[in-house]
Amino acid sequence: MQALPTVLLRPSEADRILAGHPWIYHGSVLRLTQPAADGDLVQVKDHRQRLLGVGFYNSKSKINVRVLSPERVEVNQSFFEERIRAALAIRQKHLPNATSFRVVNAESDFLSGLIVDKYEDVLVVQTSSLGMDQRKQMILSALQALFSPRAILERNELSSRKFEGLPDANGVISGELTGPVTVNLNGLKFETDLLGGHKTGLYLDQQLNYQLVASLAMGAHVLDCFCFLGGFGLHAARAGAAQVHFLDQSGDAIAAATRNAAANGLADKCSFEAANVFDWLKAQTAVKPHEKVIPRWDVIILDPPSFTRNRASVPDALRGYKEIHLRALKLLKPGGTLATFCCSHHVDANLFQDTVLSAAFDARKLLRRVTTYSQSPDHPIIPMIPETEYLKGFAYELVR
Repeated sequence: MQALPTVLLRPSEADRILAGHPWIYHGSVLRLTQPAADGDLVQVKDHRQRLLGVGFYNSKSKINVRVLSPERVEVNQSFFEERIRAALAIRQKHLPNATSFRVVNAESDFLSGLIVDKYEDVLVVQTSSLGMDQRKQMILSALQALFSPRAILERNELSSRKFEGLPDANGVISGELTGPVTVNLNGLKFETDLLGGHKTGLYLDQQLNYQLVASLAMGAHVLDCFCFLGGFGLHAARAGAAQVHFLDQSGDAIAAATRNAAANGLADKCSFEAANVFDWLKAQTAVKPHEKVIPRWDVIILDPPSFTRNRASVPDALRGYKEIHLRALKLLKPGGTLATFCCSHHVDANLFQDTVLSAAFDARKLLRRVTTYSQSPDHPIIPMIPETEYLKGFAYELVR
């Protein structure tokens, strides 16, 4: 193996890396022993010259080094095949029947800066670091060898790429793809636009939660807010809900959810409405003085997009979360269930629950927590890397 440039860390900066966190910030670096080009593989040592690992270097990023391994390794196609095969084994263990799932979840799978999602026989790749982006061809060759996919797409419009000095890049980079892909989740079919849809196409991190929430919906009238392609609502309809109403601000999402309901033979139980959820909830809970809101729903599902982009936006996000919970609780029947989710890393589970309970206090409602939710196991959580844990959720029964 060729000699690598060495990044020396300041005293007391090594413990976090030894514990398993892969990010080395600019302020942690003491010096480089020799020049390194951005994107190069470098070795990392503490101030006493003890090896901590190897990773990709980028002087232009706040994250100067993304550690890949605690030992010296050759980063070639074989390296990527081995790492991706190990990640795939985790999915096959914990989601044995899934045909669509996240294959590589960046830091969770010790490939910081790389995401690979599998939608049936199509793969979608995101490279959010310069080092990974420069090795895209190696990664594609590894994916071809392991999966032989019909097509591989890149969805590289991530804001984080700008911090790495990378431009946006979207499109088919291997094979051919025209039109939407029909994705199977838990036996339901979802028409998915992989080239233009949200994220890489679908919210795969909710795959298990779709079934868990649906188990609460037998015979229920269900309100699915921020429904996107209908994941929660269609699972609820199949599980025996009496009726499901779908809400989303996007007319395209509502149209796709409508088609998905028909494709799964569930249209007779479903109704759809394109509306701003905040405005809709506000209108439904608006009453004259001395009038009361009449609860209509047995199950309400709140799965909004992230309201936070950074820590500075957390206070505004919490006000938004409180508002939708306050309104939703007024529409929930006594004994009914509220299933609610937050996908912001900057709002932890305790803070999220505190916000829900604050809304319940203002609405003069008492809640019983019955379930706690997390992200599906194809989005593994490494506790020593807090950034790998972002999705949290709860189910509450309305006691009174």
